[in-house]
Amino acid sequence: MRTLPDKITQLTLPSGASVEVDGNGYLTNPEQWTPEFTRFMADQENIELTPLHYEVINFIRESEADHGVMPDVRFALKLLAKRDKLDKAGSKAALYALFPYGYVGQACKIAGMRQPRAWSTG
Repeated sequence: MRTLPDKITQLTLPSGASVEVDGNGYLTNPEQWTPEFTRFMADQENIELTPLHYEVINFIRESEADHGVMPDVRFALKLLAKRDKLDKAGSKAALYALFPYGYVGQACKIAGMRQPRAWSTG
């Protein structure tokens, strides 16, 4: 768990819309999420979004909306494994091919989730 408080800043998107992000670029309020935020953050992370990226992002967002918590990486891995008939290692490789800096480091940030506090899954 962090010992220092987050530095909250206003991030202005290309359209002029403004959202609050923490010091690491995660939304402080996932309800401020927009598709523009996803595109902007993907650009910041040097990720060119594909339909598969959006499938993972939408899975994260829908799962959080349905269950009230951001899904753990194992559920995203199951999604990829089932979709592409991959084993555990294959689904992990597929996820890191999409998001090279990891599930929490990129996928959850781009999906507009808050930064997790007490756990990290890659």
